Amino acid sequence: MNAALGPTCSTEESFEQLVLEYQMPLKRMCYMYLHDMALAEDAVQETFLKVYRSLPQFSGNCSARTWIMKIGVNTCRDMLRSAWFRHHDRRIVPEELQVPAEENASPEETNDLGQAILKLPVKYKDVILLYYYQDMNQDEIAEILQTSASTISRRLKRAQEKLRDVLKGGREDE
Repeated sequence: MNAALGPTCSTEESFEQLVLEYQMPLKRMCYMYLHDMALAEDAVQETFLKVYRSLPQFSGNCSARTWIMKIGVNTCRDMLRSAWFRHHDRRIVPEELQVPAEENASPEETNDLGQAILKLPVKYKDVILLYYYQDMNQDEIAEILQTSASTISRRLKRAQEKLRDVLKGGREDE
């Protein structure tokens, strides 16, 4: 991706490449944060607007993926803090939740996992969403959440423990 951001590409070409590559992963992440597809789409548009405006200043100190996801996380957090969002009914139906599942997992197990993730405290939910749903490593997550990799490691372990405790009764093979 860094080649697309090189000196031979115009801002428009670089931006178009970023949108093509990161639109769907960003949309999935925003949906998991906001629990509403329309709001997730708004967050994606807002994120890419911020990316476009900031593209000339992108220094390349981190990957484009990390940079975009960080902007997306902050955009979702801003939306969650807004007064309108606090008064909006955001209940999610388990069937709407798209969660990667093991091939041998039943639909009930997949729904249970999705609901358990949504109920985690924000600091654990952030780590789970970025690690498992965006396939980011702990260093990238640390950069996005502006904390240390060791903190991310502890949060990931604790989130896994919390999920295991919640789901313990649902699976006999554990």
